[in-house]
Amino acid sequence: MDERCVVLRFLKSPPNQNKTPEEILHHLQNIVDFGKHVMKQFFGENYVHHGEIIQLPLDFVRQLCLKIQPERPECRCDKDMDTLSGYAMCLPNLTRLQTFRFAEHRPILCIEIKPKCGFIPFSSHVSQEIKHKVCRYCMHQHLKVANGKWKRPSKYCPLDLFSGNKQRMHFALKSLLQEAQNNLKIFKNGELIYGCKDDQDCVSDWNELARHLKPFFFPSNGLVSGPHCTRTIVKELIHVITMALLSSTDTCRAGDMKTVPISQGRSYCEASAFNKELVRNGKHKLESSGLPRGCLLYKTLQAQMLDMLDIEGLYPLYSRVEQYLEEFPEERSTLQIDGPYNEAFYEKLLDLSLEDDGTVAFALTKVQQYRIAMTAKDCSIMIALSPCLQDECSEQRPVVLTSKSRFTFSVSVLDLDLKPYEGIPHQYKLDGEIVNYYLKNVQAKEDPVMSNLFKENEDCTLVLHKV
Repeated sequence: MDERCVVLRFLKSPPNQNKTPEEILHHLQNIVDFGKHVMKQFFGENYVHHGEIIQLPLDFVRQLCLKIQPERPECRCDKDMDTLSGYAMCLPNLTRLQTFRFAEHRPILCIEIKPKCGFIPFSSHVSQEIKHKVCRYCMHQHLKVANGKWKRPSKYCPLDLFSGNKQRMHFALKSLLQEAQNNLKIFKNGELIYGCKDDQDCVSDWNELARHLKPFFFPSNGLVSGPHCTRTIVKELIHVITMALLSSTDTCRAGDMKTVPISQGRSYCEASAFNKELVRNGKHKLESSGLPRGCLLYKTLQAQMLDMLDIEGLYPLYSRVEQYLEEFPEERSTLQIDGPYNEAFYEKLLDLSLEDDGTVAFALTKVQQYRIAMTAKDCSIMIALSPCLQDECSEQRPVVLTSKSRFTFSVSVLDLDLKPYEGIPHQYKLDGEIVNYYLKNVQAKEDPVMSNLFKENEDCTLVLHKV
């Protein structure tokens, strides 16, 4: 690992809830093991960087904490950084290229995308029909705006990005650029140049972004300035991101695991601005081209779809496990709820049976699969790009072309900490709040004509993958 390009990650905890050094080491080891033995199997060797645990001098850690404290977003300051154990995770800086050594003086552009959940629930346990029509992200947007988290809802819909249809993907990425929220950030040489540092502090000036990007996409400076220039540069950026997301650069052990046939899930969301525009224009086919099997979006979606029961079907199984633990609390470690996250833990995740035999073992498997799915729904994808000359490019280095430039790139995934078992009741409650708010305040006020148009166009085309 190159010492010039590493990230140190320290555990954080609420004030007066400090853990012992042994507990911190165990927690960090669980994070490393989970990435190494579980998520790497789903995503592939090149995409997941689990890091390693190191121990640092306490004086250095305290000085570092004092230095970075003023830079921490206000919303993150409710937790204190661990300065007592000296343990930290050492990770590669994913705003840099990860596929091979590259000259340090080359400029690096990195796009971080948090794609969120890319499918609509197909579970028969879903109690509200709206959940079979509108995706979780689009519904949640309205509740977040009502609660003051964001000023306006985004037009981004994850199902457009995960569709594999380039027109839909371009629309999704343009929507993210228009309203980045915490779903998109752009870094230049490791420095944030576009997106939100926290919930309120956002940099979203397209003209300023184009100024940063112009040397990457039009190095000869031959393009006129003004709105045309900005739009052209943003269009080139969207093209590069799309091609990188659809690229296939790795294989993984779970690559042949198919959670559900694609025809079981709806391929579009009724709330998507892209689909609403199609319907208004009288176009009937809402196509999903399908994702290439080897690309990171496909692998992300595959892991997300381990949520086969939806939280409504999962919650009774969680309650079954909880009841068992109340009677036999000493069994918690045997059930591997808190680890160890090893080969045996991973193997149990591959049981995709939905036939409930009433056992704790069945319930636990579905609970653990749900936790994996929720982790995949909240992960981030990092695309690092660096300009390269034609004679520098080879088959060993993935390359994407634009009208005036060529880039070598790497794609990585991060934010892969396993979602906590204790968070399931919160997810169940939040799901109800999101749906109820949407039904009461959004769907009830929507134009009934649009609703009828969707009903007329219900016979959408589904593109099936070869298995």
